[in-house]
Amino acid sequence: MEIAQVDFTNLKIPVISNSVIDINSSGLTIGSIFNTLLPYIFTVAGLLLLLYLIYGGYHLIIAAGDQKGLQEARGKIINALTGFVIIFASYWVVKLIGKILGLPTWGGFF
Repeated sequence: MEIAQVDFTNLKIPVISNSVIDINSSGLTIGSIFNTLLPYIFTVAGLLLLLYLIYGGYHLIIAAGDQKGLQEARGKIINALTGFVIIFASYWVVKLIGKILGLPTWGGFF
């Protein structure tokens, strides 16, 4: 029986975008990984925010005048809007810190 051997000296990790991170180069850092994934994190957060806002609106419609149901739906909508403010503020804080530190932009994604 033969055991498969993997050559880890030239291992490359494909990332979500078209780029590939070479883990053997000295340029691989937590910052570069975070910088590559950050636009996708904001996109997923925005989509989840939209879905949660729709979910709260749906519960507002089906509450049909029930005070407890209306309060729960109102709470979901307020939580979604609070999440929007947090995502929006975090995006601009990250952009501001990147500008202050002179970091490159996110490949034209934003």
